[in-house]
Amino acid sequence: MRAYWFDNEEGDQRLPHDSGRAVSPAYLSSLGVLYHHIPSESDVDKLATERSYKNRDIITVSPEKMGAIYEEKVKSFFNEHLHEDEEIRYIRDGTGFFDVRSEGDEWVRIFLEKDDLIILPAGIYHRFTTDDKNYIVAMRLFKEEPKWTPLNRGPDVDVNPFRKEYLQTRQVKA
Repeated sequence: MRAYWFDNEEGDQRLPHDSGRAVSPAYLSSLGVLYHHIPSESDVDKLATERSYKNRDIITVSPEKMGAIYEEKVKSFFNEHLHEDEEIRYIRDGTGFFDVRSEGDEWVRIFLEKDDLIILPAGIYHRFTTDDKNYIVAMRLFKEEPKWTPLNRGPDVDVNPFRKEYLQTRQVKA
């Protein structure tokens, strides 16, 4: 894992967009974003049990696996959104980026690779993209039945109870 401030330069979302300004795991934690390097799936099982996660699936994001819908899917993942549930992703192969909003509404880019696990709190604005290799395999963990419901950023979502709770918990200004 490597985190840094997104450079906001025009260009392909799958490029690094590295500003050269690093972001520490402690800062990510202050946003509610937790990172673990976990080489053993049995350790993921322990974490899932501790956090009351019952289900999981594996998603492969690549042109070979997704075919004609790949570009459309990657663009949809890159739309800024939040979830009403905590989000856990465990990278099994390949590489990609999660971008999360800082307290100042700037993007922090998080590069993830095999054995990296990230936990995003409910209510945080974020987005995802593959990198220029166009390949990532991730385990998605779910508390109940597998679901992935993005709420794209907008005035209605800004007042969502989960967003408000996130901001209150983090003492972040809207």
